[in-house]
Amino acid sequence: MRAVCLKHVPFEGPGAFATALTARDVSLDQYLVPQDGLPKDAGDLLIVMGGPMSVNDPDPWIAEETAFIRSALLAGTPVIGVCLGSQFMAKALGATVQPGAGLEIGKTRIRLTEEGKQDPVLGMFPESLSVFEWHGEIFDLPPDCVALAGSEMAPLQAFRYGPHAYGLLFHLEIETGGIDALCQHCAPDLARAQLTATKTLMGFLPHMWLSHQIADRLIDHLINSAR
Repeated sequence: MRAVCLKHVPFEGPGAFATALTARDVSLDQYLVPQDGLPKDAGDLLIVMGGPMSVNDPDPWIAEETAFIRSALLAGTPVIGVCLGSQFMAKALGATVQPGAGLEIGKTRIRLTEEGKQDPVLGMFPESLSVFEWHGEIFDLPPDCVALAGSEMAPLQAFRYGPHAYGLLFHLEIETGGIDALCQHCAPDLARAQLTATKTLMGFLPHMWLSHQIADRLIDHLINSAR
């Protein structure tokens, strides 16, 4: 089996998702889309990562990637969209992506919806849990999708399209190095949120193990559905 990962900046990679794929002998092809362009196909599992840009930016590659993701979704390919990736999914499925009430950075408490409690992945975990965030834009629920989780600042934090496509505004995959890189490359966001790199990292470290458990469960579920 082969997974495809679309990246938008070098410092936001698949993290714990890559670990889970390796453990299941699934190959992973990574593409830095603004520089490399899009792959020929979405593979058996498509993972769309984050980035500091907006899906509403006018760059031609953004429209091309949106169409690519829409095709994968309509074809029934298992998809994980993370942060910007979830915004790509929402836009591809016809929802509006717009600025939220403010930046949501670091440890954030989310709560599962009733549908989320029944979800085959998220429903295996506590209905209220802390996840890692780094975003300023949010989205409405796309048509034909199920709302899975929300937070105080972003009422929709996760949604599912069909049985095998998950849009996650938060970063299940994030590792210590990924948090360090975000704090370094996106330092102005920290200043705006009145946070420090140390506080951002240390605040989430106790919860990282659970995020990685959910990431592993999600990969397992989607890989098995694709076999």
